[in-house]
Amino acid sequence: MNKAPLSLLFLLLSFNVFTQNKSFYFDGELSAQTKFNLEKGNNIYLGGRYVPELNYKNNMDSISSISFLASANLSFSKTYISPKSNFSENLIKSYRAWVRYIYKTFEVRIGLQKIDFGSALLLRPLQWFNEIDPRDPQGLTYGVNGVLMRYYFNNNSNLWLWGLYGNSRMRGLDIISSYDKSPEFGGRFQSIIDKGEVSISFHQRITTFDEFKILNPFKKNPENRVGIDAKVDVGFGLWFEGSYIKRAKKIGPFTKQLLLTLGADYTFNIGNGLTMVAEHFYTSYGENKIDNENTNYISAFSFSYPISYFGNINTFFYHQWESSKNTFAINYKHSFNKLTGFLIGTYNPESVQNFQTNEILNTFTGPSIRIMLIYNH
Repeated sequence: MNKAPLSLLFLLLSFNVFTQNKSFYFDGELSAQTKFNLEKGNNIYLGGRYVPELNYKNNMDSISSISFLASANLSFSKTYISPKSNFSENLIKSYRAWVRYIYKTFEVRIGLQKIDFGSALLLRPLQWFNEIDPRDPQGLTYGVNGVLMRYYFNNNSNLWLWGLYGNSRMRGLDIISSYDKSPEFGGRFQSIIDKGEVSISFHQRITTFDEFKILNPFKKNPENRVGIDAKVDVGFGLWFEGSYIKRAKKIGPFTKQLLLTLGADYTFNIGNGLTMVAEHFYTSYGENKIDNENTNYISAFSFSYPISYFGNINTFFYHQWESSKNTFAINYKHSFNKLTGFLIGTYNPESVQNFQTNEILNTFTGPSIRIMLIYNH
C-alpha cells in the first residue's frame, strides 16, 4: 500500500490546524543540484528536492511535554545518459511522521523516525536503521516505522528500547532486507565512563530473501545482532565499534558476519584548525564460523578545514585493500543568510564493496562535479 497519499493528507490537515493554532510552526529545506560526469560528458543529472516540515510542541508543565513532527520528501530529477537517452523520476514520499512524549528523563517516540547511534563516523558497523552517507551534505536518509523509548540516568548514562514494524528497505551495510510482516525489537545501554562512554546494543529481526517471489526456505530467516562501541578522549578522540550478526538458517558464507571499525580524530593547530578523522574497517564472514579467509578491509580518511566563518572545505578518501579501488570526494561549502552553496568533486569506482547504499542519493561512477544550492526557511 502506498503510504504517501495518507501522509500528505496528514500534512494538509495538520497545516489547517497550524493556521488556527500559534503553537505550530512550519519550516522546510529546498535544494537544487546539477551533476556532470567528467569521464562521460553526456551524463548529466538535474534534480530538485523540497522537504517541508511541520512541528508542534506543548510544554504541559515543567517536567513533561508532547510534540510531533511531520515531513515529506518531494523530489524530481532528470538524468541524461546521451543526447537521445534520458529518464525522469518524480517522488512524493513520507519522510518523518512521529509523536513524542517526554516526562522528566523518560521519552517515547512513535512513528516514522530516524534512529541513529554508534561511535564511528565514516565506516559504521552499527548503522542498523539508517543509510546516512557522511559525504552527503544534507545527511538524507529514510526513516523506520516503530516505537523508541529512552531513559536517561543522573550521570547521563541512558537506556534505549525499540520495536519496529513494516520496514523492508535495506539499511546501512545490510545484505538482506527485513521481513516487513514481522516485528523487530532491540535495545541499547550506554554507560558514561571516565573520559568517554561505552555501549552495548542488541537487535532481533526476521530477514527475507525472496527476490524471485517463489517458495524458498529463506523467505523467513531469524537474525540476531549484537553491537559494542566505545569512545574516549585521550588527548585525541579514539573509538571502537563492532557488530556480530548471526542468521538461524544457513545462507552460505553470509550466515555469520563480523564487522569492526577502529577510529581516531585530532584537530591540528594549523591555520584555523585542521581536523582529521581516520578509520579502519574490517569485515569477515562464514557459514559455520567466522572465516579469516573471507575478509575485507577498508581504510577511510576525512579532513575538514574552516577557510572563514562562512566557508569550509571537507575531503573524504576511502581505500579498499582487496580490490585496490579508491573513492574520493571534496566539497566546498559557503553559507549565506538562508542559502548554502556546495561545490563537490567526486570519484567513484565502477563497483564499491561494503559501502552503505543510499536510495535517495544519485551518484555517477568515475569523476564528476556536483553543484548544489540549499535554501532553508
